[in-house]
Amino acid sequence: MKWQTALLLPARFLLQLLLVSALAACSSSYYSALEKFGIEKRDILVDRIDDTQEAQEQAKEQFTSALEQYRSVIDVQGGELEEVYDRLNTEYERCEDDAQAVRSRIESVESVAEDLFDEWEEEIGTFSDASMARESRDLLRETKVKYKTMLNAMQRAEKSMDPVLTMFRDQVTFLRHNLNARAIGSLQGELRDIETATATLIADMERSINEARSFIDAMK
Repeated sequence: MKWQTALLLPARFLLQLLLVSALAACSSSYYSALEKFGIEKRDILVDRIDDTQEAQEQAKEQFTSALEQYRSVIDVQGGELEEVYDRLNTEYERCEDDAQAVRSRIESVESVAEDLFDEWEEEIGTFSDASMARESRDLLRETKVKYKTMLNAMQRAEKSMDPVLTMFRDQVTFLRHNLNARAIGSLQGELRDIETATATLIADMERSINEARSFIDAMK
């Protein structure tokens, strides 16, 4: 997230350090520490959503790369199978890592969003002006609706990774067990299914990224 403040680099660096130390502390202490530096929950939420976008972009590129690598080995000769297996296994492991990064980012978004909305709800109860409380509650409701739309898109994209990973894993495992020309023949039959699942994944990722951008724009 490119915060438009003069404290961009120090604040971001501080946030990363505190994320580590906060594992041993309660959420309230963690947020209180950040708020002393002018970093509010909404800033953290926007930052984590932006990080999730980046993780999804990276995962999208990696799954696309894995598919291209898969296509490239269909016509390989038997003597090159060991090299083929190494390449595909590397691509699969990178996909797994990027998928886990996306899952972790989404979990971090959910965590801070829940805390933000809870705090917002509590603060509405402190208003002495009924009209201000009503307006704030309407804004909270509207923000929750936008957030839910964005989160649903993120979770749909997250789930789309699983069938692709499963198919890649099956093929890599099959190659490991059958390092012979017959194994390559089996890859051709699975290519269309993997292409279809990857296309669905990419589309879901792009929808999720666009929803995240819209939510961030609305929060500014």
